[in-house]
Amino acid sequence: MANIELSGSQSYVTEKPTTPQNSSADSFIVQFWGVRGLIPTPGSNANRYGGNTTCVEMHVAGKHLIFDGGTGLRILGKSWQQLQQPLEAHLFFSNSQLNRIQGFPFFAPAFIAKNCFHIYGIAASNGASIKQCLYDQMLQPHFPYPLQVMQSELQFYNLIPGNEVKLDDVTITAALINQTQRSVGYRITWQEYSVAYATDLHSSADEAEQERILQMIQGVDLLIANATYTPPTSHNHDSAELQWQTAVNLARSAGVQQLVISHYHPDDEDDFLDNIQVDLQSAFPNAILACEGLVLPVGK
Repeated sequence: MANIELSGSQSYVTEKPTTPQNSSADSFIVQFWGVRGLIPTPGSNANRYGGNTTCVEMHVAGKHLIFDGGTGLRILGKSWQQLQQPLEAHLFFSNSQLNRIQGFPFFAPAFIAKNCFHIYGIAASNGASIKQCLYDQMLQPHFPYPLQVMQSELQFYNLIPGNEVKLDDVTITAALINQTQRSVGYRITWQEYSVAYATDLHSSADEAEQERILQMIQGVDLLIANATYTPPTSHNHDSAELQWQTAVNLARSAGVQQLVISHYHPDDEDDFLDNIQVDLQSAFPNAILACEGLVLPVGK
């Protein structure tokens, strides 16, 4: 791993999603465990797309990569309970806001000895490392048990934009995509295949930010992006097109093969998202909205 500081066939699964059984050392598979932004959204109006906050798992060349640890991380952890062997995985956080980290205290595999997790993130807006942010949210009175009760081996890495993480022949590159939120996106490359994870896009990105984003997503097989939205106090479905247009414009400019929109606003109900998907596909035919349990093979 270079330039990193070590710190102290598409399918849907609507119930009980499980880790893909056909993943192997020669496959690249993406699975969605949480697709919401801001806060979890339980309820009958979020059944089809799901209400857990963001968490995406990638099986790449036999390695487990996880992007963001919203409440979907808890469901991912439960799916791993069926696995008997010790686990090793790499968790990449796009930022340290609550909706990205709130599932970590409930990630059951982290409490099991012999498991090992490598955890990556950039400094928050107040300068706190990803280790400090995860540690702080598990302190009283916020949580009953401190991070130290986790029995697995936890290794923390402080990223800066531009870092590359090399895991054998898999390369993960971090790029700053939202200066205001101190958010990074990631490009994951293996052999001739590539996926970009950029779920903090915003419609008012300046020229420098747009250039960094375009460079990161250029020609990828799959782009996972967010539907941009206004703050929760002024969320307005009348401007629905603005939610996905930023991602579509970037995907077109960068020659992206497939676009997946995720990270929905809490007020976006299933019927509304169904309508968005129709509009989205009319603008970018090879685009879909993610739902919890969605499994996508990359390339092959």
